[in-house]
Amino acid sequence: MKKPLHIISRIIFRLLVLFVLVLCSNSVFLLASGAADTIVMLICMVLCFFFWIWPDIFSKDILDGRMRQLWLGNVQLRLFLEALVITVVYTFLELFKLHMINDLDPATSGPTVISVTSPFLSGGNVSASMPVIVASWQRILSHIVIAVVFLSITFWIGIIRLYLTSIQLGIKLRIIGVVFGMIFPINLVVLGIMISKTRKEVLFENEKAILDEKRKEEKICDTKYPILLLHGVFFRDFKYFDYWGRVPRELYVNGGKFFYGEQQSAASVEECGKEVARRIMEITESTGCGKVNIIAHSKGGLDARSAMTDPAIAARVASLTTINTPHRGCEFAEVLLDKIPDKQKQIAAKAYNTTLSKFGDYAPDFLKACGDLTRSACAAFNEKVKDPAGVYIQSYGSVLKNNRGGRFPLNLTHGFVGLFDGPNDGLVGEKSFAWGSDYHLITAPGKRGISHGDVIDLNRENIPGYDVREFYVQLVADLKKKGF
Repeated sequence: MKKPLHIISRIIFRLLVLFVLVLCSNSVFLLASGAADTIVMLICMVLCFFFWIWPDIFSKDILDGRMRQLWLGNVQLRLFLEALVITVVYTFLELFKLHMINDLDPATSGPTVISVTSPFLSGGNVSASMPVIVASWQRILSHIVIAVVFLSITFWIGIIRLYLTSIQLGIKLRIIGVVFGMIFPINLVVLGIMISKTRKEVLFENEKAILDEKRKEEKICDTKYPILLLHGVFFRDFKYFDYWGRVPRELYVNGGKFFYGEQQSAASVEECGKEVARRIMEITESTGCGKVNIIAHSKGGLDARSAMTDPAIAARVASLTTINTPHRGCEFAEVLLDKIPDKQKQIAAKAYNTTLSKFGDYAPDFLKACGDLTRSACAAFNEKVKDPAGVYIQSYGSVLKNNRGGRFPLNLTHGFVGLFDGPNDGLVGEKSFAWGSDYHLITAPGKRGISHGDVIDLNRENIPGYDVREFYVQLVADLKKKGF
């Protein structure tokens, strides 16, 4: 918790930044033309340049460099909105004053003189009333130009920082920001959403960084046997787009050792099971670790079970944890494969197989991969494949709570899948998840729920009430406590 002095200092500094920005933006009215005021203006401009680069000197308490830049951008946009409101109000007051003066002396073509008191006038005499030339329309226009320049620079530096460093804004909100950026008042509403979302992102990520720093020496994810992460169907283990999102890095920070399955994206469970078996042999022999802890998502859980039908492989597996795996298959998949004409299925299969063969699959089989996930295929698989003795097996599952939960396309498929499989995560029915000696349903407060993609951090989304990275940290920490 921050100390009161720290909070007060931060507030004072922010007020100073706001004061300088407002003074620069409204300098035509707030400063006279004397030499002393020119010096004040130059000093304010220098300070403004400094604040554009570093608008919050207290950002050092944010541990991550990217989050620090995001925070600075967030602060700049908040200052922009505050200064914008003040400038707009002040400009209207000046316009009103000009209108009133013109009404009082409509025949006057030259400058009108009134008496005001200002701390910014030449001489610096705060208490004296001194003559001031009332702004003409030309002066109003000069004011608008200067205000637009200073406020625009503040806005663009802030928004660029947000666009370059935020994860939670997502592609959709970024596009909305571009499309409606010049449409008032929608642009201000969108900007407010961006400010709120990125502020929450910084606070959340900084809390995680502080937590990881505190427990760094504990290495709570340093299990006896390394973790083998197995992906699901239609994905591969790509170097620059991790199927598991931000999870692997979080495991690494907390001492975890892990490997990837590297099986094909779309092949039969039997074929992928052979690939997983070879991977297990490769890892255990090259590292001398003896065994692995498998964490498998979706079809990866079936691939792992298939691999363990070989006793020699099962002997090298300490534990198997399946995440949203369709152990009992998907009823909707069976219906679709039965209803879709063969010609359309072959066209889709050919297109997929051709594409994925270019990304590393040496023998992709789209239809076989889909067919192995149907209810009848999984029933036959469960009759044939029995769990090996000596391997600890547990399972997790999650469900979406409504058709608006989750991200595209799972929010759209949820309702359709529900017609056949009941409560589901957008792809797999809840009744299909449970396997092994322990089963856990992943839940979160609110109306959203947790989708098939959320459980592997596919969208890198911070979901209120469900910290996917911490879920895996605690999962692996629990495996460590169990002696695995």
